[in-house]
Amino acid sequence: MSKDTSDLSPSTQQSLLQLHSHDNVAVALRPLSAGTIVKLANQTITLQSDVSVMHKVAIKNISADQPVIKYGQPIGIAIQPVAVGEDVHNHNCEMANQTKDFNFCSNISMPKMVAEAEQAQFMGYHREGGRIGTRNFVGIITTVNCSATVASHIAASLNTPEVLKDYPNVDGVVALTHEGGCGMKSSGEGYELLERVLTGYAKHPNFGGVLIIGLGCETMQIQRLINENALHESPRCQALNIQDAGGTRQSISKGIDAVKSLLAKANLDTRTAAPASHLTVALQCGGSDAFSGVTANPALGVAADLLVSHGGTVIYSETPEIYGAEHLLTQRSINPAVANAVLDRIKWWENYTEINGFELNNNPSPGNKLGGLTTIAEKSLGAQSKSGTSALQAVYLYAEPATAKGLVFMDSPGFDPVSVTGQVASGANVICFTTGRGSAFGFKPVPCIKLGSNNALYEQMGEDIDVNCGEIISGKETVTECGQRIFQEILDVASGKAPKSESFGYGLNEFNPWRIGATV
Repeated sequence: MSKDTSDLSPSTQQSLLQLHSHDNVAVALRPLSAGTIVKLANQTITLQSDVSVMHKVAIKNISADQPVIKYGQPIGIAIQPVAVGEDVHNHNCEMANQTKDFNFCSNISMPKMVAEAEQAQFMGYHREGGRIGTRNFVGIITTVNCSATVASHIAASLNTPEVLKDYPNVDGVVALTHEGGCGMKSSGEGYELLERVLTGYAKHPNFGGVLIIGLGCETMQIQRLINENALHESPRCQALNIQDAGGTRQSISKGIDAVKSLLAKANLDTRTAAPASHLTVALQCGGSDAFSGVTANPALGVAADLLVSHGGTVIYSETPEIYGAEHLLTQRSINPAVANAVLDRIKWWENYTEINGFELNNNPSPGNKLGGLTTIAEKSLGAQSKSGTSALQAVYLYAEPATAKGLVFMDSPGFDPVSVTGQVASGANVICFTTGRGSAFGFKPVPCIKLGSNNALYEQMGEDIDVNCGEIISGKETVTECGQRIFQEILDVASGKAPKSESFGYGLNEFNPWRIGATV
């Protein structure tokens, strides 16, 4: 994003913040009443209406059908004349189809790479094949909803202090249950998507061992899953078929025995030093507000660039929330094939939403709008700042293994649990989640760091927020300083520090694979 203010640190007396010199709107830093006179640079503005904090104020006269500019980019058009000092929101601004400058590969940049010997380190679990985990769970992976209850009973029987005290190096047992696995075609997009998810979790370095449980007659057959995805049954990867085991009671008993053997294996693993190049961080935002694109997202972008400079990987996702700003990703793409892949996913989503009676430009939620976000373009521009400034190296399908280093994009819906489920299947071993309205999200087997965009949120929901980015607005911290703090938090959490969501036990219900196609 071509912002000319990379480090925002407004005065505590300031009422409005202009994010780019080309903008014709500014963001209210506090609630403003009609008639209030405020100063912005050399301009004096009289408020024509009440304006809520984080909402937009016109700082130039905007004619009807002219673009409303924020972040130096159009976020919509005025549907009526807007005078200086008026609030700008859904009553006078709407999304419009505008010509975008896709200009493939025209804005490629990379941070200065840190020498391997000088890379930051974290304490992780070294797995077979060179993979490194940030947690040491034992996973119970279900191929079908029919095996969910058995899996949950096994996990509940073993997730007790009495049992886990014998396995001090293990973080616990995670049962991953879902609604699918049968009533679907045995080939095609829906099947392949779930197959990628289950395979990604079976191979995930945050699991010291996995038990795969199926009913026996489902479409997603265990043996096919194992054979076609090089999973290989072993002391660390076991399988259980409920029908073959003799039903529920026998399956629970045999499953408990199997997981105890996996716990014993996982307990042999301990944390040792690893370079930050083995970190893959999933970027997420949920419950966004207008401050998200000013504080938390750009600060996370700084941390993302730092991780890339240390040889790590950053997974950016939520395709509906790049809509309206996808041209910035094509400009940052490392080659034309990557740029075309971005546009291919946008076209897929335009078709997918149309046949299901939706429109991509209807994305902002009621909470987003209350937080000052008017159009999907505005939301997308703010969201994209969390990806930093590095070149986009690759585009992946949902839950496809992310093998490239640097910034990559994984296609997904904007619904947080579904998106994160895919990112973790792709290999993410840390999650960073920004929020402005508030979020109670957490995940297993991967820790989730939550970043708050404003001080009011931190005061209201501080027990759920790990990093408060609101001091950027108060002028006590710059975006760069906050980003450096986030990077250190990533290293600390990767080394075992418990984020707030993990302390509360979140993550048992958030596993949610994306379901595409008919259920019959």
